[in-house]
Amino acid sequence: MPFIARQEPFVCDHCQADVAPLENGSYRNHCPKCLWSKHVDKDGPGDRASECKSLMKPVGVDYRKKKGWMIVHQCEACGKEIPNMTACDDDLTVLES
Repeated sequence: MPFIARQEPFVCDHCQADVAPLENGSYRNHCPKCLWSKHVDKDGPGDRASECKSLMKPVGVDYRKKKGWMIVHQCEACGKEIPNMTACDDDLTVLES
């Protein structure tokens, strides 16, 4: 799975927040306010090859030794689960409710 680096601003389809790219050299793939994502990648991060395009709900967190804390997203349409690295400005308190 190739990693395709994409620094793109977007409007969150879940909460409509304007989301800017990260400035620390990392890549954002979810909204930092509500933590929702979108099922756009198929075979690897950044490929934008998924035909699903549905919203992905944050359903939990996981810790990976080499990557740190990850938000686990589950697609509301097809059920696919994808872990994504947390970003420095993520509001992780939304997972508590």
